[in-house]
Amino acid sequence: MNDEESSDEAGTGERSPDVTGPSGGPAGSAASAVGPDGATLEARVAEFVAAVSEGDEHTALRVVNGALEAGTEPEDVLLRIIAPAQYRVGEDWAADRISVATEHVATGISDRAVAAVAATHSAPRAWYRGRIAVACVEGEWHALPARILAEVLRLRGWRVDFLGAHVPGTHLIDHLHRTGAHLVALSCSLPVRLPAAYVAVSASQEAGVPVLAGGAGFGPDGEYARTLGVDMWAPDAVTAASLVHDEWPVLGGTRVPDLAHLEDQEYALLMRDRHRLVADTLAALPARFPAMKSYTSHQMRCTEDDLSCIAEFLAAALYVDDQTLFTRFLLWTADILEARNVPVVSLLEALDLMSLSFRDFFRAGAVVGAGLTALREREGERGG
Repeated sequence: MNDEESSDEAGTGERSPDVTGPSGGPAGSAASAVGPDGATLEARVAEFVAAVSEGDEHTALRVVNGALEAGTEPEDVLLRIIAPAQYRVGEDWAADRISVATEHVATGISDRAVAAVAATHSAPRAWYRGRIAVACVEGEWHALPARILAEVLRLRGWRVDFLGAHVPGTHLIDHLHRTGAHLVALSCSLPVRLPAAYVAVSASQEAGVPVLAGGAGFGPDGEYARTLGVDMWAPDAVTAASLVHDEWPVLGGTRVPDLAHLEDQEYALLMRDRHRLVADTLAALPARFPAMKSYTSHQMRCTEDDLSCIAEFLAAALYVDDQTLFTRFLLWTADILEARNVPVVSLLEALDLMSLSFRDFFRAGAVVGAGLTALREREGERGG
């Protein structure tokens, strides 16, 4: 394996199998409705995408400000222009049409576009219904979805504290105690951050503060949010804002987490030994995939990063006891490799080598086996 680049919004070396909006799926749809100035939202999205992809901040902000001046509601600018545009940028990276650096530039411009929208409604209001802390879980650097959610909540009259990316649980709890926030809106884009999410969820609930979860990391239907005992889950920013409005001030009782499967210690053992697993696989892989013998040192480091990512997603699947989490990641990885002309057989060989380490691990062996089966079926369908 060697896909050369990783999509990671903050230089973390991590790749996300989902390009998401404020709470999971695409944050808004670029409707073809005609705006007050006669321009369609679709046309504005196309212009905004072109601008951020070219690093043209001036034009991107002109599009946003033009929409606002033409009478487009700020929430629509956030959810129907900026968010869909960022989704398309992510798709372009996945298809190898743009580089990681270009994606980072685009994300930075989108973030400043959100700030431009926020500036139009920056004056404090006396009619806040409550205070909400919006934060990304520790280790989660994909902050734009949470930022958009924070602004949507502000536009709907809530007092919002946006804590940003990578918020350690201790920092979150300290903030809750200091401010008396009534609700935590927790964002997690990558399933590998679910253990950190659980720490934040349980600590917040112990402090008497309910948790609203969002982001692709919690699963397509929020199943992992339920596993972790989250009070509420929303697939997008609009649903999240509506849930908070409809359920306030009674947000339901704290759910009981479903993590009894961790008693088998497979997750803990994998986390302890994952570096050795990656090193052993990296050492043995050239014999299975001879092309690696001519890899440069940079390509070897990229391959090592890929193997580490596989181990982390396997651990996440064990943490929530769901094989499909790992399978979805593998199929996404295969698409990423294929877009970069890297043979998927390299992924198959790496996974097969890893499986040898899990002969005595019932759940891990089953998860890896399911992943191998899905990849082989994928290759069979493609004639590979």
